[in-house]
Amino acid sequence: MLTTIAYELDADHYATLLKRNQQRLMRQRSSWTRRVVYQATLIMVFLISNERQPGASGEPGDAYAALRHHTESSAMAMNRIQFQPGLSMPEFTQRFGSESQCAAALEAARWPNGFSCPRCGERAHCVLRGGACKVFQCNACRHQTSLIAGTVFQGTKLPLTVWFLAIYLISQAKTGLSALALKRYLGVSYPTAWLIHHKLMRAMEQREERYVLNGQVQVDDAYLCGERTGGKAGRGSEDKVPFVAAVSFSDEGHPLRAKLTLIPGFTLKAIAEWAKSNLAPGSTVLSDGLACFNTVTDAGCVHQPTVVAGRKPKDLPEFKWVNTVLRNLKTSLSGCYHALAFRNPFGWGRLRLLHEE
Repeated sequence: MLTTIAYELDADHYATLLKRNQQRLMRQRSSWTRRVVYQATLIMVFLISNERQPGASGEPGDAYAALRHHTESSAMAMNRIQFQPGLSMPEFTQRFGSESQCAAALEAARWPNGFSCPRCGERAHCVLRGGACKVFQCNACRHQTSLIAGTVFQGTKLPLTVWFLAIYLISQAKTGLSALALKRYLGVSYPTAWLIHHKLMRAMEQREERYVLNGQVQVDDAYLCGERTGGKAGRGSEDKVPFVAAVSFSDEGHPLRAKLTLIPGFTLKAIAEWAKSNLAPGSTVLSDGLACFNTVTDAGCVHQPTVVAGRKPKDLPEFKWVNTVLRNLKTSLSGCYHALAFRNPFGWGRLRLLHEE
């Protein structure tokens, strides 16, 4: 029936309606106007997705080609970053839905080549059962090692399934995940959810500290600040916390690793120390031409500045990935710290990410 209705619509009339409503949408961004444009666009989809539709006179409508061109030119381009394959919730449940599956995954991650005694290195062992998790006993020195000993799960009384679910939720949440939201998902108390959240975040931080960026690296300067009046504006403001955003990518243009590092300020000394700690010698650093980034050469890197000259991020494809990371950071912070009057770890009532172009 819907297809029949679409065939009977006057294409010329709805082309005019669509154009008029889009112009109105630019002037008045109300929910009612958006609904009108959305409904008219749906009608255009039915008209264009079928073969050429008859106009009001019964002849093939001349507006069809114009409508198709208008729709194709005004349609938003697909953001391939948003459609990257990931681990879905059903797949996660299938792989890590039981305690035995989580224990097997943890054992494989800790000892990919089989158990090795942390004291003497002997591989021969036996497994002691009876507790909440497996305990390995070395046949040579009799040293006992729990499966969760020395990990972020050490000392926990929670099932591994709860921990694995927390890891999945935190790692998949692009908009950030607060401890309160994690409490609701896991069915635990707020102090427990808070502790899980901070342990996992600290573990991720320690893991990232072991890596340095190499190859081609995009860098940019950015700031975290709060809503305060007065004071100095710009890069020298005392109310801003400066940090360096850097992303390494492959020769094919695919991102490999990102680093967000707090620094005292965008000075020659601070950037030189940052480069020696976070960049591998021989890396090629792409920056926006800020003078302090010239000191990356002190770390044995090659510097390739690009003068931005007031251009928007969308007009700078050479900084695509570092701008994407900054946008994701802003989304993550605003999704978690969205209250207006509270004390957050950065010391301000409301967070705002300022990206200096």
